Amino acid sequence: MAVNVIGLVVIGVFYVIILIIGIVAGRKSTKTNDAEELFVANRSFGLFVASFTTAATMVGGGYINGTAEAMGRDGLVWAIGPIGYNIGMAIAGVVIAPKVRRMEYSTIFDPFQQKYGEKMGGLLFFPELMGDLFWEAAILGALGTTLSIVLGLDMTMSVIVSACVAVVYTFFGGLYAVAYTDVIQLFFMAVGLLLAIPFGLQNPVVDLSRVKESWAGNLEPEMIGVYIDTICMLIMGGMPWQALYQRVLACKSPTLARNATLLAAVISLLLAIPPAIVGVIGSAADWNATDYNGNIPLEYQQWTHIFPMVLQYLCPMSVSIVGIGAVSAAVMSSADSCVLATGTVFANNIYKNIFRPKATQREIVWVLRVTIIVVGTVGAIIALTVGSVYGLFILCADLMYVVQFPQLVCVLYVKCANTYGSLTGFIIGMFLRVAGGEPFLNIGSLINYPMYHEEYGQLFPFKTLAMLCSLFSIIGVSYVTERLFTCGTISKRYDLFRCYTDKQVVEKTEDTELDKKEPLMKNTEPDLCLKLTT
Repeated sequence: MAVNVIGLVVIGVFYVIILIIGIVAGRKSTKTNDAEELFVANRSFGLFVASFTTAATMVGGGYINGTAEAMGRDGLVWAIGPIGYNIGMAIAGVVIAPKVRRMEYSTIFDPFQQKYGEKMGGLLFFPELMGDLFWEAAILGALGTTLSIVLGLDMTMSVIVSACVAVVYTFFGGLYAVAYTDVIQLFFMAVGLLLAIPFGLQNPVVDLSRVKESWAGNLEPEMIGVYIDTICMLIMGGMPWQALYQRVLACKSPTLARNATLLAAVISLLLAIPPAIVGVIGSAADWNATDYNGNIPLEYQQWTHIFPMVLQYLCPMSVSIVGIGAVSAAVMSSADSCVLATGTVFANNIYKNIFRPKATQREIVWVLRVTIIVVGTVGAIIALTVGSVYGLFILCADLMYVVQFPQLVCVLYVKCANTYGSLTGFIIGMFLRVAGGEPFLNIGSLINYPMYHEEYGQLFPFKTLAMLCSLFSIIGVSYVTERLFTCGTISKRYDLFRCYTDKQVVEKTEDTELDKKEPLMKNTEPDLCLKLTT
């Protein structure tokens, strides 16, 4: 396929504009060289910037291409990604956002390290890291396929260039650069997505009567467990993300943080409608009557490309180029958020809190920047080796749902939660999830849950089961260990994680370095034993 020179020039100009805007906006933070400025933008965001950057972060390439893929192939009943994620965002906006903003954390992992200790909080960074990498890979992969189909560009080069642009302005400007480019990118998204619909519908090869019986989709009775699992995972798995709370923590007040998150959920849900319609258009098209040379009917994996295929074969070239601009804007707005979120947590909660407590601001800034480059690189590599964009879009919420969600609920709302419970819940949740297998990553199942099918795999909502087991393990083990230590059943000298041991009463041991550390969580209710027995 020949390269579309005009389209290539237009996208190149768009990338240059975004790069310039990002670097200029980022000058606010680079003047001070303050890590906190890069992390939360001096907590200066108003309603407009906060809501737009949050919505733009949600609406990535995986969101657009994945929604079109699911809607066109499986119907409305299975196009639940945007619905679940935005419901979760709205709940987080009401329940969690005001609370964490009021505490003025730097990242959402601060409460974990304050309550469970630096190392346990660092361990909980693992699900976030994997989720961010899958998320970045999904959106970069979506852009790569779009540029390769519509403009005839090599997918590898498309992914690499897109990742580099997002990394460069995030590298220099931090959250300021990301937020202000997001506002511009959201505008490009809305225009590009809406413009493709009328041209696609008016194409003579599109006949909506072909999908009047299938556009809603079908939910087979044996798939109800999988469906419940997926919708719960999307709602609750979308709530613990650092990328969301990075914007929440940058808001001027807790009230504004709540309102901005709710408004962002509405905006991003509305932006899911155009790609869903594009998916229907792709399903209603007679591809034999187009210049498309692939297999017809479309195979399962080909539906991953349905959005760029509609742009390329059913719309005028000018509209296709504008549509590519929409996908490019979506990718930039989410890719920069992924790398910044991961880099912020690593620099603040891993490097500074665990390895270098006395690190200078300049040192932390450079750790952040190096991490941004590494995460951007790894995400691009994954993007070039995956299959379904929608599969990655769903998978990125998986570990966040099973492992991170119960941890977040307990650290914020369960008073007795401690390191013993957190570690137990982490191990149990992770084991049960991995033991259930993951076909998308070619991981076989160690446990065949009820309703297991040889062809379709786990039909039981085992992810929800793993999440609940993790949640109750945290609460149960935390309650038992608190009672044992505070009532004197077990001597505090055996409090390995020092959850209830004051520094002054720790008996001297051969490990003198342990004695120099502050307690992770002091017992705030010394009369707990009396309360429990009465």
